[in-house]
Amino acid sequence: MRIVFVRHGDPDYVQDCLTESGKKQAKAVAQRLKNEGIEEIWASPMGRAMQTASAVSDVLDLPINKLEFMREVNWGSTDGSELFSDGHPWNIADEMARRGINLNNEDWRNDDFFKTNRVVENVDMIEKELDAWLESFGYVRDGFYYDHKVSEDTHKTIALFSHGGSSAAAMGHILNLPFPYMCALFHMEFTGINIIRFDKNSGKGTLPRLELANDGKHIRDEKYVCPDRK
Repeated sequence: MRIVFVRHGDPDYVQDCLTESGKKQAKAVAQRLKNEGIEEIWASPMGRAMQTASAVSDVLDLPINKLEFMREVNWGSTDGSELFSDGHPWNIADEMARRGINLNNEDWRNDDFFKTNRVVENVDMIEKELDAWLESFGYVRDGFYYDHKVSEDTHKTIALFSHGGSSAAAMGHILNLPFPYMCALFHMEFTGINIIRFDKNSGKGTLPRLELANDGKHIRDEKYVCPDRK
């Protein structure tokens, strides 16, 4: 199975929709994905993700399935802690790196920078719900990897439209990379494409593979570039 993770286009966060530039980016990513062999479209129910998915849905003539758990993560202190005031996961990760803190620490949830941040609950929820979703396709989490439990070929290419934070949480879980490290490593651009591939053979220890990372060529090409990106 291949999961094509796509971040939404340039947003108006207040109205939770795409800007005019974002709409152009969505049309560009639709053209980029039309020959990718996508069989199903899934999306966060938030407006900016749904609008981006709709552009691809129109081109591929496929319905959009909503994934509630892929809403953007929330962040900020749960107890008024001022260690890092705004609590944004990317800023926290960058600050941890500046202080020499190991971003690959598996116990990152108990680090002072995260242990009172509500984003931890969001990440835990995404990981749990993601595994349940993958199990519906026959991929069952077993320790660090997945077992493919379905004997017949259920190998599909699926497009998943979501957000920077929820995508970092989901991809990090699949690839066994801690959330702070994903936040530091993957600064996904608008409509950036990431593809994770699973072995389609049945059996234990299916190893996920990163096929493509943050591909944004479709919005940098002269044909599709938005005026405000030049």
